[in-house]
Amino acid sequence: MPVQVQISLSPEAAADDKAIRRISGTLAKLHPSDISGIRVIKRSVDARQRTIRINLTVEVFSGKETVVPFINPFVSKDVSREKEVIIVGAGPAGLFAALRLIELGIRPVIVERGKDVSARKKDIARISRDHIVNPDSNYCFGEGGAGTYSDGKLYTRSKKRGDNSRVLELLCFHGASDNILYEAHPHLGTDKLPGIIKGIKNSIVEAGGLFLLEKRVTDILIEGNSIKGVIVSGNEKLFSSHVILATGHSARDIYDILRMHEVKVELKPFAMGIRVEHPQELIDTIQYHGNARGNYLPAASYNLVKQVDGRGVYSFCMCPGGFIVPSATSQEEVVVNGMSPSGRNSPFANSGIVVEIKMEDVMKYRNHGEFSGLEFQKEIEKDAWINGGKTQSAPAQRLTDFVAGKLSSSLPKVSYSPGTTSSPMHDWLPPSISRRLREGLKLFGSAMKGFLTDEAVVLGVESRTSSPIRVPRNEETLEHISISGLYPCGEGSGYSGGIVSSAVDGMRAAEAVARQLSS
Repeated sequence: MPVQVQISLSPEAAADDKAIRRISGTLAKLHPSDISGIRVIKRSVDARQRTIRINLTVEVFSGKETVVPFINPFVSKDVSREKEVIIVGAGPAGLFAALRLIELGIRPVIVERGKDVSARKKDIARISRDHIVNPDSNYCFGEGGAGTYSDGKLYTRSKKRGDNSRVLELLCFHGASDNILYEAHPHLGTDKLPGIIKGIKNSIVEAGGLFLLEKRVTDILIEGNSIKGVIVSGNEKLFSSHVILATGHSARDIYDILRMHEVKVELKPFAMGIRVEHPQELIDTIQYHGNARGNYLPAASYNLVKQVDGRGVYSFCMCPGGFIVPSATSQEEVVVNGMSPSGRNSPFANSGIVVEIKMEDVMKYRNHGEFSGLEFQKEIEKDAWINGGKTQSAPAQRLTDFVAGKLSSSLPKVSYSPGTTSSPMHDWLPPSISRRLREGLKLFGSAMKGFLTDEAVVLGVESRTSSPIRVPRNEETLEHISISGLYPCGEGSGYSGGIVSSAVDGMRAAEAVARQLSS
């Protein structure tokens, strides 16, 4: 059995494999000649003190022991002639549901409104260049879903809903670096994700699964209380007694279809706010106690949370060394989000700063019932479009001006390529959001000296942290509470947040389908 040891090294030493091997062997009380291999199983940066350390947990193998592979591979089966299950959406929940169905001997039929990862690039470029949003192909919609063009954060560690480690293994099998298996805060990077998505698609297609791209679901087929399939673009009917709904939090037309059929949905908590961008060098200096990052430390990040008048105000989707991107899914709205390449080498650091939204905030739309939160979300995104100049230019203020409640006379350079428009965001954002954000940012400035600076810019709006709607399901069978054969899952149905938790939920849905088919 390998010996497990914990070591704490300087950043420079932690980058030296020979040093790690030597120190690990000493702690394991092994002679260098007896060591057959080592493997890092945990790695984290400890920047709590001025002297920064890298903490490692290492397995040391000796004698005839060999280093055990990190991952269990994806074992494909030919499912081309097997029972078909429709999956609506090719994001993390949908793709991992498909992989799991194949492992269980079931044929997935994936229906995706958007284009493949390569074709999406052209539509994404048009958003920044021409301010034109294709409602079916953008940062949110298309093969791989919103996760394809994102930071690729894999921070979820909760075991409440399923096997996170299996998701990481499958990502590695399809091209991700194996460091995601041991880093404390792993991420894939927007430059790596398209290739990983292509690898997953190839596995599904080679096993006999079916991909139907550029096929928007326009209706669902229900008889009595049972799902019978879906209707897609061109009035084409696809039949199956089992449909996994994995559409993501921005597919608002799916909610409209559910409403038309009086399929029960629920209003759920969510959060909205702004995205703040600092120079990465400034964040590094703050987090590394005035030390330069150098060549051996990652771009520094932060995680901030405070309570203001009974609401949480917190950082969300922090992207060190990243970019702010336009994530609207319709023409007359502005939505901002963040992403980072794998090297996190942009000169900017950005993060969402958001406020919890409660029922009293959306009372203006109470006549919309369960959809009141969605209507609230839509109006703020429309306001951002108007205040951004009726283009994809984002309304913006210097951070200090936003907190002080005054219009910025000038704006520094930002990473958001469609551009910015100076706007009094403190004034037109709903008071319940604006006031708490401003107070929360003051508290952040006290907790993180240097954070509150006129070098930083706030852009609006960060509105799609999660779905404002939940599609309720039976937590034993995972079927919708009243529609047999309909399996809501992932972010769009209100059961996850991010790549890993969405993938886990998709796999659980696939397993639930398999149990029902075998009963």
